[in-house]
Amino acid sequence: MPSFAAQHSLFRAYDIRGDEQYFTPDFIKALGSAFVRLYKSYHAAKHGKLIANGDTANSDICKSHAKPHHTPKETTVIIGYDVRCDSDSMAQALAASLQEQGLQVINLGLVTTPMMAFWTEQYDGHGIMVTASHSAKGILGIKWLVGNASPSAEDIQLLYQDLTAFAANQRNNQNDNNSDNGNDSPKLSNACHSDDATAPSILSVIGLPTDIVAEPYIDAIADVFINIYPDQSLSASNKRTFKKLDLTIVIDCMHGATSRIALPLFTTFCQRVIIINDTPDGSFPMGNPDPTEPNRLAELQQTVIVNTADIGLAFDGDGDRLMIVDNSGKVIMPDHLLYLLASVAISERPEPWQADTVSPQVLFDIKCSHHLPMLLSDLGATPILSKTGSSLMRQQLRVDDSQILFAGELSGHFIFNDGYFTAYDDAMYAGLRLLHWLVYTAALADNASAAVGLWGEAIETSRPPRLTDITRQLPTLVSTADHYLPLPNSASLQCPIVQQLAEFCYYLQRLVTPPFDDVDNTLAAAHGSSSCSCVSSVEHTTLAQAKQLLPSGTRLTCIDGVRLDFAHGFGVLRQSNTSHHLTVRFAGDSLADLKDIQARFVALCRPFDKNLAAQIADLISE
Repeated sequence: MPSFAAQHSLFRAYDIRGDEQYFTPDFIKALGSAFVRLYKSYHAAKHGKLIANGDTANSDICKSHAKPHHTPKETTVIIGYDVRCDSDSMAQALAASLQEQGLQVINLGLVTTPMMAFWTEQYDGHGIMVTASHSAKGILGIKWLVGNASPSAEDIQLLYQDLTAFAANQRNNQNDNNSDNGNDSPKLSNACHSDDATAPSILSVIGLPTDIVAEPYIDAIADVFINIYPDQSLSASNKRTFKKLDLTIVIDCMHGATSRIALPLFTTFCQRVIIINDTPDGSFPMGNPDPTEPNRLAELQQTVIVNTADIGLAFDGDGDRLMIVDNSGKVIMPDHLLYLLASVAISERPEPWQADTVSPQVLFDIKCSHHLPMLLSDLGATPILSKTGSSLMRQQLRVDDSQILFAGELSGHFIFNDGYFTAYDDAMYAGLRLLHWLVYTAALADNASAAVGLWGEAIETSRPPRLTDITRQLPTLVSTADHYLPLPNSASLQCPIVQQLAEFCYYLQRLVTPPFDDVDNTLAAAHGSSSCSCVSSVEHTTLAQAKQLLPSGTRLTCIDGVRLDFAHGFGVLRQSNTSHHLTVRFAGDSLADLKDIQARFVALCRPFDKNLAAQIADLISE
């Protein structure tokens, strides 16, 4: 059996993902066995049992997820896959591996990742989704859940370590057997065999019919709106009978996993639905299934304008990212979309949340704009800055006594944690929540003064407020996109460029804002006192120069890369968790503010990497 050293790079911060050439049959088979050990060790840890053969290595993988109060039952794993070439065959190979080794498998077939998460909640909370999300064709990947929880970066590395250790053990056993009796056949350890004489069958190896998978999902979403807007259901006995929203909407499925479900789902709730790019196609003929890419929504924008539609929605390849086009054909900035959806969650929160005297928290990632905390505070929420990564956010939602009502990030992942539905970043569900809110919030406003309270100026209440009515009231924001820049060669550096920049900013802030107690203690805890020797080359910086780079009052945050918040904008530079790149973004209240902040980052990076500084200087605003 191979050592799988070449596959190490596939095991990233959030999932397993990379070039299709690395997903060999041997690797997929070994990975299937690793998942078996993972789920069996979770089951054993949850019920206080010993791991088979004394194997405790896997218990670390699931330690944080164990809930011993659950009643033991047969382990069931939900499996789904996206439209990519080979995703279906990978899913079937994994399903066969799990089934052969004693686990019950339900293969959903072609579904979205959020639908997989929904179905896991109906069973044991275990699910595997074969998907590379929004990545380019030729990239494959796998996401998974253990006890309804996403794996941490440490969990993912533990899975790789288990896989390689088991492969090494297999090779050693094979060598021993060959020397003993010439048997060339590798043997599995007892830990990988089912205790049952007859293993359970895979329910529909090729995947269940779409309607069987989709109907419970649609019904569960229908229940959400019956609970939130009970007056809008025409028939208590029929979940599908609604006063349909008087909207014309356009949906771009980007040839991804939402292609088969978007039309039946949205026609359940909306009067007029126009679908584009809804043929599942793993070659992605119109481009990468990533709605956040520059100019990727041009077709959606044009279709909204031509059809005089009220709104356009775009979903990524596996249906967990959402972008919105307003009625004028303009793409809503992700910062503003996050604010709008947070408004939905806060205004529609159920009674327990309303009765709680503690302000609900809204989680947003390090790449979001400087305006967002103020806007969220105006909604009565407590803004919480987070590292980038939807799986990291989902983990924070699962903390006991969490006060997080809503979480979102710049890349289009949005999670409602209000108890109405699965707490997962489901793009279609988030889109429907926004549509209902637009229609019924205005309908519930008895007069124009109520609308004034919501939007800041009087708007007509005889029709739902259009997105342009709302977003024009938000603070002006000029920003760059979330750009990816090549990561400098770390071999030529004494320490990573992000660490160098953080240490330099820390040094400058010490000059500008003495004493030490006035400096952001998050940074102090993370970096100590200029421990990076690279900073010694710029320690001749004068106080005047330091004040020019980091004016007094600049807030430095280093929980995920380097973020600087200035009086009229912000900038962030961090290392991507999904590729070998740096990600950078700048925003300001005006174009002049943006360029000023961009120039500061250029000056801050130039002492360490002139090429990176030049690349940052070349970025243009959206």
